[in-house]
Amino acid sequence: MVESKLGRVIFARLFENEDLLEAISNTARKAGISAGFFILIGTLREAKLGFYREGKYEPIQIDEPVEIVSCMGNISLREEKELVVHAHISVSDEKGQVSGGHALPGCTVAATAELVLVEAVDVRLQKKFDEKTKLFLWSFE
Repeated sequence: MVESKLGRVIFARLFENEDLLEAISNTARKAGISAGFFILIGTLREAKLGFYREGKYEPIQIDEPVEIVSCMGNISLREEKELVVHAHISVSDEKGQVSGGHALPGCTVAATAELVLVEAVDVRLQKKFDEKTKLFLWSFE
């Protein structure tokens, strides 16, 4: 466990046809944030979610417009260098049916998405590969 103070709060609009994860990552880089958390709402043209099973994410493809009911996640560094966005997302179709999971590349913004990114200061969040789970997990060494 580590402790941090909250820093800046960044408000950003994501635009039509942007990849959701890439846009979040670009916003964090532009703001100079390598540790923090975010919340997001908006719309997607299509969504690609993942369900974790036995060391990998099984993809769930949604090929229709959806509302982002909730999206939250964190920003950290993988192996001390690569900025990584870890996001979970719930989306609803036009009938209000909700699907959710790990947000994967391939979630394409429709009209817009609104991002609130909160910086964690005085902390270096790092993810290192965990052999047991086959995932990159936070390491507080």
